[in-house]
Amino acid sequence: MKNQYIKRIYKCGLCLLLVTMSVSSCKKLDEFNPTSLSEQNVLTNFAGWKAYQSNCYTGLFGSLIGLQYGLVSEVGTDLWTYPYANHNQYKDIMGYEALTTSSGIIKNVWDFAWGSIASCNKTIALSTQLTDAAANANDIKTLVAETKCLRAYYYSVIVTHFGSVPLIVNDDPQHSLSPQRTPVPQIYTQIIADLTAAAADLPVAPYQNNAARVTKKAALGLLARAYAQGGGEGLTENGKSYWQRAKEVADDLINNKGAYNATTYDDFAKVFAAANNRNNAEALFTAYGLNPYDPSYDAFTGNSKPNIYLHYYPKLDDAFGTADVFKRSVNSNTSNAYYGRLNQQFIAPTKYLINCFNATYDKRWENTFVTAYANYSGVQAINNLGSGAPSPANVTYAAATVTLTAAICTKYGIDASHVGEKIYPYADVNARNASANATWQYIPSIWPKGDYSGNASVLQTIPNANVHPYPLAQNEDRFFVYLSKDPLTALDKKARRYVTVNIDDLFDPSDATGSTYKAVSAGNGLPNSALANLFPAMMKFNHNFDGGWLGGNFQQKLGNIMIMRMAEVYLIAAEAALHTGGSAASYLNVLRQRACRNPADFNTTTGMMLTTATMNDVFDEYARELCGEYSRWALLKREKAFETRLATYNATAVANFNPAIHYNRPIPFSFLSQITNGAEFGTNGY
Repeated sequence: MKNQYIKRIYKCGLCLLLVTMSVSSCKKLDEFNPTSLSEQNVLTNFAGWKAYQSNCYTGLFGSLIGLQYGLVSEVGTDLWTYPYANHNQYKDIMGYEALTTSSGIIKNVWDFAWGSIASCNKTIALSTQLTDAAANANDIKTLVAETKCLRAYYYSVIVTHFGSVPLIVNDDPQHSLSPQRTPVPQIYTQIIADLTAAAADLPVAPYQNNAARVTKKAALGLLARAYAQGGGEGLTENGKSYWQRAKEVADDLINNKGAYNATTYDDFAKVFAAANNRNNAEALFTAYGLNPYDPSYDAFTGNSKPNIYLHYYPKLDDAFGTADVFKRSVNSNTSNAYYGRLNQQFIAPTKYLINCFNATYDKRWENTFVTAYANYSGVQAINNLGSGAPSPANVTYAAATVTLTAAICTKYGIDASHVGEKIYPYADVNARNASANATWQYIPSIWPKGDYSGNASVLQTIPNANVHPYPLAQNEDRFFVYLSKDPLTALDKKARRYVTVNIDDLFDPSDATGSTYKAVSAGNGLPNSALANLFPAMMKFNHNFDGGWLGGNFQQKLGNIMIMRMAEVYLIAAEAALHTGGSAASYLNVLRQRACRNPADFNTTTGMMLTTATMNDVFDEYARELCGEYSRWALLKREKAFETRLATYNATAVANFNPAIHYNRPIPFSFLSQITNGAEFGTNGY
């Protein structure tokens, strides 16, 4: 299985020096155990150095694709805002309030990148000192190229978010206590040099067929991205603007993608399909998740289980406080075997992001956002395990079925004509124990509409179990609430047996930018005031498949997360084209065509086909395609767009945004307090 690669990269990355501790988990990498050797012997021996090189990957998993960088790279932009009642959550990065050098989430991003850069520097320095280098020259060349690619990536995160920082590319065991800032252009020069060298030396196929390792296409994708980010700084190379170079590299990757083993799926629905998670053809650079079926799986490796998905979901318990339409007694917020843990409710889409999607034609809408919520049963789990079926998978079909009463209909504004009708479960979960650590997997299947037998033989498997039918039919009976993107009339709502809320009605009309959700209050105009807790949930990181669950810990998932995918290259090419006097429409149309709900929709009448494109079109397409995928803050920075776009689309963020300060993040106090020149080094104005 592809997931065997996790043990061979990340598990070994936990063994930092490989000489002072047992490294039994690392033996899976290369069957090399250096515990009886000195550090000098280990780190001058190819096998030991190769094992040490895996440290360069550890920063990708957990810290990066978990909560910390996942939020820092996306929020505080035009795409995301506070749900109801959570204004104090992450207000430093979401609303630029009380953002100081003590911001913990900023510190985490700084620490993960700096720590990883140090590992990269040491790996590269040691590569020239190996006693058996001649016998392993090709392997060393490839692994050094991997390391340069990773170092460039980490530095790109640092320079994008913190600006001028020390550029350290040699092993610095003494750790200078008086570091000096390096001008931003020099940092980009080093990033470009590392990525250029990596692209030249990396193979097209991953080293030792280990899909968790970076390859040539990763280096080229990151190179295009780095040129674009440097283009925003006004940089040039040999008389060419970085924007021109960004377009050249992007065009090369696009036009020769077959030679680089790169591709773009022909259907957006495939991008986040469960079957494609562990081996995604569109991915250029991936942070590989742990595989609970691998013999080396360790349920207690705490920094390697991302929990980002749950921050984008509403608290269903808060919206449906008793066990009526939402079967809370069966599947509570904290242990839901279909959705996972839903008790955070920190990040909701702005009205701008929602309005970017023309859902009539663009299937990216329902493949990105959950807007219809359902109950689930555990018929398969009960059939297979009987009384041994774990809670919360031990749910009978009858227990997951709701009978509408007069009280329920009155409470949620459902027409009284539906009293006595039923709402059936949408999904059914099987339960399988993936490891000795009791890592239960809850594998979803879907009940077909119109079959009420509760017989598991009728269950269907769909590519992404988080995706529900769109638009939700009037006679749909497998969902208890629907957030409708297209405003529905009172008559249309009356025909539906489920709670129906127009998404526009969730927003406070006093905020013209659409960044404020209504409060839970008697006069908020919703059928029930508690429904103000709802919002469309971004589902991209909710890995709902066999191998994606962490057993009883419902707040963390184990799937892969793409750091960069081929779609971004088309967006970079479009963006760069506008900066260099070219046309962006053809690049955007590639993504828009595959997003069409029906092939015939791709035409100028529907608006899915563009004949010309402006920078606003590029902003909108980035939003539709990459929302949540670690790119928005960097995009607004390089386009110098925070002031204009926040003022238009996010009043809650622009209120405290100071362009003189907030184009860079604060240098963490933890760093400043450990150096002797902290006052000279500065805090980036904080």
